[in-house]
Amino acid sequence: MSGARAMIREITVLPGTTKDGRPEPFQRLDLRVGEIASVVGPTGSGKTALITDIELLAQRDTATGRQVLIDGEPPPDDFRYDPASRPVAMITQNTKCFTDLAVEDFLAVHARARRLSRSGLVAETIALANRFTGEKITPEARITTLSGGQTRSLMIADALTISAAPIVLLDEIENAGIFKQDVLETIRATGKIIIFVTHDPVIAILAQKRVVLANGGVVKILAWDDREQPAAQALIALDNRLVEVRERLRAGETLCDVTI
Repeated sequence: MSGARAMIREITVLPGTTKDGRPEPFQRLDLRVGEIASVVGPTGSGKTALITDIELLAQRDTATGRQVLIDGEPPPDDFRYDPASRPVAMITQNTKCFTDLAVEDFLAVHARARRLSRSGLVAETIALANRFTGEKITPEARITTLSGGQTRSLMIADALTISAAPIVLLDEIENAGIFKQDVLETIRATGKIIIFVTHDPVIAILAQKRVVLANGGVVKILAWDDREQPAAQALIALDNRLVEVRERLRAGETLCDVTI
């Protein structure tokens, strides 16, 4: 990671306008290194537009009119336009890799583009991806043959190792059938700024900040409330049970003995 990227301490999103042109009703959204934020709201409320603004480090030059600051200042041009210097990695719900390279070759190409040459980096990335999916990824597998869950797992691992970006954006990762609890535990320990767009109650409630959108604008920013801890624990227990059932179904087992 470049020195400038490594030193990022905070990003700030300043308000733009809603879909009907009204000013967004918040003053600023500050996210600091080590924080996890969830972005929630109905379908069509503008969640993906918000993280796209962050990915682009928007300077009031997108449809929303928002501005994104790095440590209180507009980002330098290389952060916005140089792929090797960009401090943001984004994994979207429509992640696709339009290449017929083997997984190990694809990752090696990306590492070279990021000017990384550390030995074992590709193998480390594949091993991390395999923690997130029940369908193991082999180095020689073709990118075009991976399932949605495998592809998403690989892209998340790539964002944490090869991209090594201090800001990671994840758009509805739960839809790919990955082990999201493992993803959460892994990225929580990275010290990055993590932003999830999600409909998943477990991911939403475990975040330190919850950003609520409606009509294309941020309408509420909620900080973690200890009074939600019992609900969080109950949701985690239920989610773990559902993962167990899912994996049994994938393995061809019957569920005659299961009580939810």
